[in-house]
Amino acid sequence: MIAMIYRRVRVSTRWVIPVLTVLAVSMAVACGSAATATLPSAPEVTLGVGTDGLTPILATTVLQVGAQRVSFLLTTPDSLIKVPGAVVTSVFLGDGEAATETKRAGFHIWPYGVRGSYATEINFDRPGRWRLDIEVDREGVPGKTFVEVNVAAEGIVPGVGTVPPLSINKTLSQMGDMDQLTTDYSPDPDLYQITIADAVTTGKPTVVVFASPAFCTSPTCGPQTDTVTELKEAYVSKANFIHVEIYDDPHLIQGDLSQATLVQAVDDWGISAVPGWFNESWTFVLDKNGAITQRFEGYATLEELEEALTAVLGQV
Repeated sequence: MIAMIYRRVRVSTRWVIPVLTVLAVSMAVACGSAATATLPSAPEVTLGVGTDGLTPILATTVLQVGAQRVSFLLTTPDSLIKVPGAVVTSVFLGDGEAATETKRAGFHIWPYGVRGSYATEINFDRPGRWRLDIEVDREGVPGKTFVEVNVAAEGIVPGVGTVPPLSINKTLSQMGDMDQLTTDYSPDPDLYQITIADAVTTGKPTVVVFASPAFCTSPTCGPQTDTVTELKEAYVSKANFIHVEIYDDPHLIQGDLSQATLVQAVDDWGISAVPGWFNESWTFVLDKNGAITQRFEGYATLEELEEALTAVLGQV
């Protein structure tokens, strides 16, 4: 359930914009020992609605001090915006001086061509409240909007440069049946061959995706496991590729999440502690030593994943 509160905020002396403040209400899932009973409430994210209805949908809600990927969708009441690029300027809203960046966010079309997202890297040099001013040119018609977000001093989920927990996820050789490993209706067995703990000892980079394909429902959720399979087919001998299903014993859920229990790895990696998190996919690229070189909250395209993986392969 999403509660929406409308108010007006003056951004400048020339631009008054209605603002949509989205507060995600906690969602309850009947969980066992590997999960919390109630998901934590989402932090307040303020979305600016431009005079022409231009509205952002933020995909990366977990933001912390340092350089990291920021991804968002842009919509109007009529359509999804798909122009090649947008301009993003970061503005610190707290006390004191902070570094401001203006970056180009490239557009990445999603499978089937229905949706797409913009992504760039922003360096947040201090914690606190930040505003991301977004500008986009649609056939000569400029559009402006913004997002206000909270940037934490430290992340809940393992970040770039850290070594994540060496989880012992379930594998096909252990379970013997794909139905016990994933909610995917057409799973790729290659994604269930090795544990994260073993993968980091192979001397190869590793791509790990946490996702629940059958319960992908949010605007920023896409066919992430299918995309990881595409990546695997191009780099099958050069890296490890792992899918960790979010829910334990998926064959027992039968479409009813009240029967669901989160797998231990989701807790270990801090994903279940993300405020307002519910089924959203997370994908990580690890180098040959097991350190994270890139992370993707929400759907990441093949182009984005391949760029992250090839950067690591160049270091091998």
